[in-house]
Amino acid sequence: MTPLSRRAFTGMGAAAALAPATAGSAAAASAAPGADRAAMDPAPLDPAALRAAISDLSHPEATASQLLVERRGGRWYGSAGTADPVSGRPAGADDRFRAGSVTKAFVATVVLRLWAEGRVDLGAPIRRCLPGLALPSRFDRVEVAHLLQHTSGLPDHRGLPDLGTPEAVLRHRFDHWTPRALVATVTRDPLKFPPGHAQEYRGVNYVLLALLIEELTGRPYGEVIASRVLRPLGLTGTRIPGDDPRLRGPHVHGFLRMTDGGLRDATVYDQSAAWGEGELVSTADDLFRFQEALFSGVLLPERALRKMVTLPPPTVRMTDGTRARYSMGLQAATVNGTTFWGKTGETYGYRTRMFATRDLSTRFVLSYTPTALNAREDMIERVAGALTA
Repeated sequence: MTPLSRRAFTGMGAAAALAPATAGSAAAASAAPGADRAAMDPAPLDPAALRAAISDLSHPEATASQLLVERRGGRWYGSAGTADPVSGRPAGADDRFRAGSVTKAFVATVVLRLWAEGRVDLGAPIRRCLPGLALPSRFDRVEVAHLLQHTSGLPDHRGLPDLGTPEAVLRHRFDHWTPRALVATVTRDPLKFPPGHAQEYRGVNYVLLALLIEELTGRPYGEVIASRVLRPLGLTGTRIPGDDPRLRGPHVHGFLRMTDGGLRDATVYDQSAAWGEGELVSTADDLFRFQEALFSGVLLPERALRKMVTLPPPTVRMTDGTRARYSMGLQAATVNGTTFWGKTGETYGYRTRMFATRDLSTRFVLSYTPTALNAREDMIERVAGALTA
């Protein structure tokens, strides 16, 4: 497997991406008793390789990592580092963490359910669907499907703070944004390209989709996700935090390495700037159950699920010229001839990777806590290597 193929898991271009690592000390992986379970099939899991993949907390520097893997019924879980460096407690599969843009998979699931119920037309202009938002007339060309697939061509943001240093991130961590204010930052310029003709990953697409959920249901989008996804699946560790900046219950702390070398706790953070697109709090166990329910047809009828795992036509390219890799709420990654579907997610101090083959024969949830902005993707490359060697 080449590094290029491994990067298929990581080319997300997220608005709040995190960072390259400085030196740190490696930690040995730890797993709960009985958690090391290898598959008993012709291609068994390799616990030693998986443990090695998450144990190097120097490349990139991270304070904790955890990995939950299943291959044809055989399951393995392991963790490294500590969820709380003060107490020294290791991370567990039911510890909460910030899952970032994995939020988009949940939002898309609800939108596609509403579509399957005949409550929204994916070809409808978002301006017509959100009449109270006063979007500019050029948004008439932006359809619901364009938002789901990141092919909307929405303009760049204007008026967001510069978060290019860890000090700036912490200085602005309690800034509060409304979804209308976020949308307003992309309404001042022309569309970047004709909707449907190119693809550019943009979180604001999903801010509009979350507003659409609220328009269609008359309820906060987080409550709709809870009623349609979280409670039916028993995902008790997952929530949309709303105005609560804290992680409640057992959780993994996130840290940032300052430019002077100091390490600062970034766990408490107002997530309103990621409203609708990146504020999900979850656990490895919960994301694993969501993944299974999604691909096994529990959450969506087959015609809606097909849309989730269908990329735009080959004529649609990313703005950098590469092949489009985002479908409706998910992204595709092909490694050694095997195509995985899932979602990456990150926010300051946290990074999540949730991927599965369409038949669920191989799947994993990786969560770790890089300490630098724009961290290298060494850990996901090691995990991908261990699973596809």
